[in-house]
Amino acid sequence: MSRKVLIDKVNIEGIRFYDEYRKNGGYASVEKAFKMSPADVVEEVKKSGLRGRGGAGFPTGMKWSFLAKPEGVPRYLVCNADESEPGTFKDRYLMEFLPHLLIEGLIVSSYALGSGRTYIYIRGEYAWIVDILEKAIAEAKSNNWLGKNILGTGFDCEIYVQRGAGAYICGEETALLESLEGKRGNPRIKPPFPAVKGLWDCPTVVNNVETLAAIVPIINMGGEEYAKIGIGKSTGTKLLSACGNINKPGVYEIDMTISVEEFIYGDEYCGGIANGKKLKACIPGGSSVPILPANLLLKTAKGETRMMTYESLADGGFATGSMMGSGGFIVLDEDQCVVRHTLTLARFYRHESCGQCSPCREGTGWMEKILQNIEYGKGKLTDIDLLWDIQRRIEGNTICPLGDAAAWPVAAAIRHFRDEFEWHVLNPDESQRRNYGLAHYADPLQTVTA
Repeated sequence: MSRKVLIDKVNIEGIRFYDEYRKNGGYASVEKAFKMSPADVVEEVKKSGLRGRGGAGFPTGMKWSFLAKPEGVPRYLVCNADESEPGTFKDRYLMEFLPHLLIEGLIVSSYALGSGRTYIYIRGEYAWIVDILEKAIAEAKSNNWLGKNILGTGFDCEIYVQRGAGAYICGEETALLESLEGKRGNPRIKPPFPAVKGLWDCPTVVNNVETLAAIVPIINMGGEEYAKIGIGKSTGTKLLSACGNINKPGVYEIDMTISVEEFIYGDEYCGGIANGKKLKACIPGGSSVPILPANLLLKTAKGETRMMTYESLADGGFATGSMMGSGGFIVLDEDQCVVRHTLTLARFYRHESCGQCSPCREGTGWMEKILQNIEYGKGKLTDIDLLWDIQRRIEGNTICPLGDAAAWPVAAAIRHFRDEFEWHVLNPDESQRRNYGLAHYADPLQTVTA
């Protein structure tokens, strides 16, 4: 059984509210951190080996150490709660059921970074969670965990919640900062990085919800003890949003010592494929990471058991591996059509592109149109190679990673399931009949219809 350090108390009745949270050890990490220097808190995070849980997996302590500290200039901590990656909902779970855990992590992190004003930038669609967070912030403030001179330490900190307007691009940290400043959410060119010039041109750290919540157990148990959980550089626990064709969809906390097979088929986790079907493929880290067929999902190209770690999931690069990403674990059974799912993802990324970079702005639209042609029996065999060429010209040629996120699913689908693309082209009549009932999904502005 995996060790739980984040959601171990989630089933305690009333844990969402301050009194019950405090009674069960809440805010102990704040008390402990205040007896340390800010530099010592940063050092504990470094010792823990915690990697960012939002997708990139960059070492958190190292990111914090990059924060510039010019004299007379405020520093900011921003919590990225703009959880918009299709297939990912673990941050929502934390904020909805354990809001004080996030607030506690924010206070400790703000103290370590010297941030007197901290912001939670939350996905606009999470309207009910805004109410939960603001009520929890008010509870914390009324108990002297926020505001002026917290616990008589001389440290001041306020936390503000800012709703986004439903733009996926604002999950990218610099687009988030632009939106937080009241501008259009376009990603910034880097450098300068947010650690030097971030919110209002001041040094800023942006971390996601799960990353900041993990600061609490790190301080409580100590960085070295936290690092003993997991394997190698994949330390600590990881929350996964499991969905798709599985018996037990939901949010699971794993300690990254289990295999992918155990996670999919284990009774403690996903409980196997629904309706007795066979496993066909999985997108292991949210919609933007490469899809893997069953044979490469359970075993690496070297024949080794694939583990639920950053390193094992990425083994072999994109040719035979994928990414942990944001932890959106999407399982597909034998009846699922990869072409149809790829079209769905392409439509999403075309819609969410900010349009600032021409490879992304134009390329995502081209990929959607070509995939729609193939899916609805209007494609040609040459379209498959054209798709490959377009995604190749998008990847690595945009200001932010949205272009890569749009390109990788298409590339992986062709790499591993080219036969399905060819079937749609070679069996146009069957493909059209199969899609007859899906006509209402076709974009009326496109030239291709069902």
